[in-house]
Amino acid sequence: MWTVVKKARHENSVTTSHQAPTPEKTPEPRPEIFVSPANEPWTLVLTEYEAWIRAQLEKNLAPGMATAIVQDTSVLFLKGFGYRKTTSLDTVDTHTVFRLGSVSKSITGTLAARLVQERIIQWDDPVNKYFPGFQLQSPVQTSQTTLRHLLSHTVGLPYHAFTDRVDVGAPIDTLIYHLRDLPLVGTAGKVYSYQNVAFSVMGKVVEQAAQQPFEAVLASKLFAPLQMWDASATQHAMESNGNHAVPHRYMFRKWIPMRISHTYYNVAPAGGVNASISDMAQWLRSLTTSRPDFLDSATKSQMLAPYVRATARNRYFSKWKRSRKSYYGMGWRVLTFPGDTLYYHGGYVNGFRSEVAYYPKERIGIAVLVNAPGALADHALPEFFYRYEKQKTRSSRSLAKSTSL
Repeated sequence: MWTVVKKARHENSVTTSHQAPTPEKTPEPRPEIFVSPANEPWTLVLTEYEAWIRAQLEKNLAPGMATAIVQDTSVLFLKGFGYRKTTSLDTVDTHTVFRLGSVSKSITGTLAARLVQERIIQWDDPVNKYFPGFQLQSPVQTSQTTLRHLLSHTVGLPYHAFTDRVDVGAPIDTLIYHLRDLPLVGTAGKVYSYQNVAFSVMGKVVEQAAQQPFEAVLASKLFAPLQMWDASATQHAMESNGNHAVPHRYMFRKWIPMRISHTYYNVAPAGGVNASISDMAQWLRSLTTSRPDFLDSATKSQMLAPYVRATARNRYFSKWKRSRKSYYGMGWRVLTFPGDTLYYHGGYVNGFRSEVAYYPKERIGIAVLVNAPGALADHALPEFFYRYEKQKTRSSRSLAKSTSL
């Protein structure tokens, strides 16, 4: 593994946009991480990758973006690029807040794992144990549906059930109630069928199990322990943060700012989380680092374990490696390669794109947040891994050559 050295510094100020049920905590000093000058491979990878990002923005592929790359305990790369809003030219920095879209599912999966570790819930608990209002067309299947099925999209409902109604802001309680009207496409645990409404039933489960609103549990069990001080899960928190990105659409050969929509905040566990790239770095470190106080290795493995075969959503990973099979775990996509595994999720909502990946073989995590849809977000993760693998191969050959001399 390529190594890094650390140097600590203090931030002048940090604001928190979520309301935790505990007294507000003062953030600890954030580390400023530098790749060691002696560690040439990492320096070359990050230099090349940053040059690629800047080239994409010069091509006007997006107004702005932010990127975090972590390895083990260290944040190797943490930067914002471009503009929060094209008409004001406010720049993106490491605390600019973006909407995560469906990457919220991986956040909710992590929260669920925390609650499992604390024995507040268990993966195979029936949904009705916590939320009797959950009903499917079949009473038998209703009783058999577990939290694992909610988190893995294997409830047995039609693909994207009621997502069209989520798009127009229908109340979550109404949407959950009408799940009982839908024909089932398979038995629980057997058929992968991507959901937003059914996944968000986890919010009701969490609220009942912890006896607090979902957003409060998210803040106290995830955001606060990981020092994700910019993170939140409501539209109000997003808009009231003075350092938030604005979504854009491409029209008339330029990026046009759009309003932040209420859409998908009604299914917050599935698509309503907001976060900065600093928050994402802290969250990724909880995966790449041994943190038994937060999430022990056994529970983390349960969260990430492939549960059901699922179609991969980012075909561009083939530039790095061609995926053999893909699965879904508890809020995570699992991409398998020959002798390798990558945990991944992507998100799109209201003109925002997000991409995250955890590569356990090298203990690497990467997150990319973009305030526009398009090719930049599509290619950002594969481009990094391609460059990393290429430089690693070069270094190995160089070492073998010098050893043979």
